[in-house]
Amino acid sequence: MVKVGLTGGIGAGKSEVSRLLASYGAVIVDADRIAREVVEPGTPGLAAVVEEFGAGVLAPDGTLDRPKLGGIVFADPERLKALNAIVHPLVGARSAELEASAGPDAVVVHDVPLLAENGLAPLYDLVIVIDAAPQTQLDRLVRQRGMTEDEAKSRMAAQATREQRLAIADLVIDNDGPLAELEPQVREVWERLRSR
Repeated sequence: MVKVGLTGGIGAGKSEVSRLLASYGAVIVDADRIAREVVEPGTPGLAAVVEEFGAGVLAPDGTLDRPKLGGIVFADPERLKALNAIVHPLVGARSAELEASAGPDAVVVHDVPLLAENGLAPLYDLVIVIDAAPQTQLDRLVRQRGMTEDEAKSRMAAQATREQRLAIADLVIDNDGPLAELEPQVREVWERLRSR
């Protein structure tokens, strides 16, 4: 088994790279998806979030109001730490379960947005960083995700810097250009992973 950490700043293109790697046969462990699962209604994770942040972070249907919670935690580093202290252990446990169920010859790619921030690089055989210029990230967040420029800048500022991510990279995929330039790079990385 090859354990890979995949990361990049918000808007860098991790989702697209994960999708491509999955299509080639990688087992994807998506931390963001798991982070949503562990705070679904009825879970201990959601109960802990409500206990910490109050019932005001719930939508009328009882689900977590992500934009409301995001507005709280991305404006206050201490509140973000409190949320991470609840969610990260739950995500780690579920990620370990998924990895354990992969075969011995699998390439297991952990899609981890906050890999650099949380010092997780040593957990992986290698780390792939999806790199894009901050202006490219900002443009994608505003144009494709409908964020305001201030929201996008706030989310970007809450993450590691480009330099911090590149410092932990074993492999870098440049995603500053169009989608057509991404696939050949990801295919080349996949071949390298398979050869390990």
